[in-house]
Amino acid sequence: MTTTLGVEEEYLLIDPVTGRLVAQSVKVRAAAGLEPFVAAHEIQAELLQAQVEVATPVCATLAEVGGHLLRLRHAVSEAAEAHGCRLAAGGTPALGQGLPVPVTEHVRYRAMQRQAPQLVAEQLVNGMHVHVAVADRQMGVEVLNRIRGWLPILTAMAANSPLWQGHDTGFASWRTVVFDRWPVSGVPPLFADEADYDRRVRRLLAAGVIGDTGQLYWQARLSERYPTVEVRCLDVQLRTDDAVMFAGLVRALVETAAGEATAGVPVPEWEPELAKAAMWQAARHGLGGYLIDPRGLRCRAGDAVFRLLQHVGPALEAAGDLREVDSLVHRLLRRGTGADQQRRALATGGLAAVNALLTGAEADGVS
Repeated sequence: MTTTLGVEEEYLLIDPVTGRLVAQSVKVRAAAGLEPFVAAHEIQAELLQAQVEVATPVCATLAEVGGHLLRLRHAVSEAAEAHGCRLAAGGTPALGQGLPVPVTEHVRYRAMQRQAPQLVAEQLVNGMHVHVAVADRQMGVEVLNRIRGWLPILTAMAANSPLWQGHDTGFASWRTVVFDRWPVSGVPPLFADEADYDRRVRRLLAAGVIGDTGQLYWQARLSERYPTVEVRCLDVQLRTDDAVMFAGLVRALVETAAGEATAGVPVPEWEPELAKAAMWQAARHGLGGYLIDPRGLRCRAGDAVFRLLQHVGPALEAAGDLREVDSLVHRLLRRGTGADQQRRALATGGLAAVNALLTGAEADGVS
């Protein structure tokens, strides 16, 4: 039986002339929701009014994921054009925002702004979240424990946010660094079982450090709305086919972990300090240097990627995804990450070229 999945993507809205952020999300979401083949719940609000989020329906195949993402990207892009702005598929904006971007009018978002005003003002980061169905919450915890060591590898592969306030940060995924400033973030800890997961979340809520479970900014977590594991470590991608590749990898990783749990394979040991260092290394270098693999060993980024492919290969093959995902991963290794492409654009054409990359044909998957 095929494991179902769903994908959420976040985008920025920018001015086509200046390249600066524009607070038009309310109008863009309303216009996109009027498209004949877009349901209102597929276009969602984000924290700041220069951002918009889309969510696919539950999908059984990668072809469905790609079709829905392309449909939703086109709908939001056309709505943005109708209101004088463009959709940008980057993990961070290439340019500074100028004036502060207003917070979306929502009780939860206003509470977050009161809690951490500067963090909210700088939360102009966009990710891709992959939900994969699991049998129950206990299996979800088993999966979380077994995918922890692979999350930095995925982060490195998906890096698409090297720029901030008009300059190169030196990091391939600055979005990862921005998110890590929140009190509950990074690679999730090791949990004894479902009861332990729930107990620790309740303690965080009772301590007042988070207002709700939506502020569990771990790079992977149990979804509170769906019977899924939600992997959140990925920057939003320039192209829909790259997003499809990551959807396939994440599903295969979850299925592999579930199979290991069923077979009684022991949970790998991975110390908290090593997990933090591995995620930092991935955010810093992307695929351009050395990474820390799930064994805790330093290795070349390309070798880490091939180990991931080897690890999830049987699950990819069982789903009929191996050929497609393998081909896309090899293209990624040849062409580089979104961060690499942004840096090449910056070197050849400056910030205008970066914005053209983020908003052009490559950003909506039609090239």
